[in-house]
Amino acid sequence: MFGGTQSSRLTFVFGLAFGLGISFLLTCFTSLTSFRKTIDHTSNTFRSFLDTRSLMQVTTNQKDMHDIMDRNLRPIKPVLVDDSHFHHDNNSVAKDLEKKIRVLCWVMTGPQNLDKKAIHVKKTWAKRCNILIFISSVTNTSFPTIGLNISEGREHLTGKTMQAFRYVYQHYKDQADWFMKADDDTYVILENLRYFLNDYKPSDPVYFGHHFKTIVKQGYYSGGAGYVLSKEALTRLVTKGNNPRICRQDGGAEDAELGKCMENLGVKTVNSTDALGRSRFHCFDPETHLFGGYPDWYYQYDANGAKKGTESISDYAISFHYVPPQKMYALEFYIYHLRPYGIESGHQHLNVHNEH
Repeated sequence: MFGGTQSSRLTFVFGLAFGLGISFLLTCFTSLTSFRKTIDHTSNTFRSFLDTRSLMQVTTNQKDMHDIMDRNLRPIKPVLVDDSHFHHDNNSVAKDLEKKIRVLCWVMTGPQNLDKKAIHVKKTWAKRCNILIFISSVTNTSFPTIGLNISEGREHLTGKTMQAFRYVYQHYKDQADWFMKADDDTYVILENLRYFLNDYKPSDPVYFGHHFKTIVKQGYYSGGAGYVLSKEALTRLVTKGNNPRICRQDGGAEDAELGKCMENLGVKTVNSTDALGRSRFHCFDPETHLFGGYPDWYYQYDANGAKKGTESISDYAISFHYVPPQKMYALEFYIYHLRPYGIESGHQHLNVHNEH
C-alpha cells in the first residue's frame, strides 16, 4: 500500500517536472522567435532609413514629419552669407521686379520656434520680401512677432491663418500686391516667385502653390510649400470669408480648409508648372524631390504625378518645405554665392503658358 503510493507520487513528480520543462522550452522558443522577428523588423527599418536617408522614409503623415524634425532640431548660430563686395552680378532685372511685384510674406511660427527656426528664416530668404511679418500666438516686440488671440497647436492652424490674413489686410493691403503665407521651415526664392507672378494681375481672383488634387473640387495648395494670394483673393477672403458657412474659421487641416474657402469665394487655382511641365512650389526638401522616397499619401494627393529628378524641378523653382536651419544656409550659399567660373547664366522664358 505504502509502496504503491510512493510510486504514484514519483510518477506525478516526474510528470510535473517533464511538463514544466516542455513548457519552459516552448516559452523560450516563442520568446526567441518573437525576439528574432523584432530584431529583423528593427534591422529592416534601420536599413531602409539608411538607404534613403530621407525624412520621408521614416514617417507617414505631415504631422509626424513636423514632430520628427522639431524633436531633432538644436539651436544653431546664424551663418553670414554675404560677400556682395566680391560678386559683380547684374541683378537689375530682379531689382526692377522687386519694385514692380510687391510681395508681402507672413511666416507662421510660435514662441517655441523663434530661436530654433524663425530666426534663420529671417536671416536668409525672407529678407528679400517687400514686407515681412512673423505671426505667432504671443507678441514679441524684440524679434518682432505679431501675437494673435489664438492658442498654439496644429488644431488651431486654420484659425491662425484666417486671423493672420485679416491682420495683413487691415494693415498692409495697400502696401503689397501679392500675399504669401509660409511656414518657419519653408525656403522661398523670391526672385523666381516675382518672375512667375509677373504674368498675372493682382486684381485676378487667383492663388498659387503646390497643387493637391484631393478634398476640394479644384484642388488646394500645400500649406508648407507656401501659397500666394492675389490682392483680390485676399480681399474676398477678408470681406466675405467671415461667414462660417463659406469659410471654416478654425479646426480641420489649414491648407485644405483654406482651399475650400477659396473655391467658395470664386478664387481659382492655377497651374504653376513651368514651360516644360516642371514644378515650382515643393512641399518637401530638394533632396526628396530629386530622389523620391515620398510617403504613400503623396502619390494620391499630388496633382502633377509625384515626379522626381532634376527634370521635374523647374530651374526657376520657388519654394521647398521641411528645410531645417542648416539647410536654409546651405541653400542660401548655393543659390546666391557659389558660382562656376566662366559660365554666365542667361535668362530663360519658362512662363510659356502665357509667353508666345
